[in-house]
Amino acid sequence: MGILDFISKQFIDVIQWTADEPGVLASRFPMSGMEIQNGAQLVVRETQKAAFFNEGKIADIFGPGTYTLNTQTLPVLTYLKNWDKFFESPFKSDVYFFDTKDQIDRKWGTTQPLTVRDKEYGPIRLRAFGNYAYAIGDVGVFWSRLVGTAERSTSEMIEGQLRGAILTAIASKLGQSNIAFIDMAANQETFSQQLAEAIGPALQAYGIDVKSFYVQSLSLPEELQRVLDKVSSMNMLGDLNRYAQFQTAESIPIAAENPGGLAGAGAGLGAGLAIGQAMTQGFGNAAASASQVQAAPAQPAEDPIQLLEKLGSLLAKGILTQQEFDAKKAELLSRIK
Repeated sequence: MGILDFISKQFIDVIQWTADEPGVLASRFPMSGMEIQNGAQLVVRETQKAAFFNEGKIADIFGPGTYTLNTQTLPVLTYLKNWDKFFESPFKSDVYFFDTKDQIDRKWGTTQPLTVRDKEYGPIRLRAFGNYAYAIGDVGVFWSRLVGTAERSTSEMIEGQLRGAILTAIASKLGQSNIAFIDMAANQETFSQQLAEAIGPALQAYGIDVKSFYVQSLSLPEELQRVLDKVSSMNMLGDLNRYAQFQTAESIPIAAENPGGLAGAGAGLGAGLAIGQAMTQGFGNAAASASQVQAAPAQPAEDPIQLLEKLGSLLAKGILTQQEFDAKKAELLSRIK
């Protein structure tokens, strides 16, 4: 190689980042002696940005495109001396490339339940999980906060820091929210948008923009979920007398299959009614003592035709004999006027 080839090689360099490694967010361009010659070519691809550093500070930032590095495209060169000499580099700098495409399907979740005050149930502890996507927005802030002098920065390296910022923002948002847990779970799309707005400023402090944020699961710890299930069940039951009647009707076929037949069903019926009455009295008059509990109010008489239909079902199942059915049928028909 002749002297002209050597000189030519010194003055024409191509600076580019072609290694598209998944998860690598920033990488320093490897240069021997960190020397860049005047007239070098800088190639920045789509979804990339390049930053030049002079004496540890950002001098210039380039978006996608091809650039010839000279005093016009890189103004910092105008402040350097001896850039026209053959064998001494006129420009010493660090060059970092940044991946600005969306980093998708990043996971977030509460390692410990978050304690919040619910407007319906009081203090509760929530668990939440989901995913989100982000991208580098401000390369200067990102470099100063999360990269520094490191050769490269990856999504795994900053994952813990971002997760901490996300969970802190979520805890603050939930602490100020007056939305009930039930409404949060029923409107996860709206709730996701609200949380995205809450964590946006927290991640922007690191030069990162939130592209999407989703809540995939919102739940209570197991012991609190059991309590909520009980409350929901009581609300669904409503009239405890009707619930006791339902339980009694359900128990008749089961009792008929067991030893004791209808005698067992009768015992179950008496126990079911006694329990139903006790529960009704306890909820209706909690201040009264057990010895002063009044009998539950009588239920309206059931329609004879409906009773006949039920008796027919019991006859078909073999629970009642034909003789028992006929006797009861005659009694019921006598009520019909």
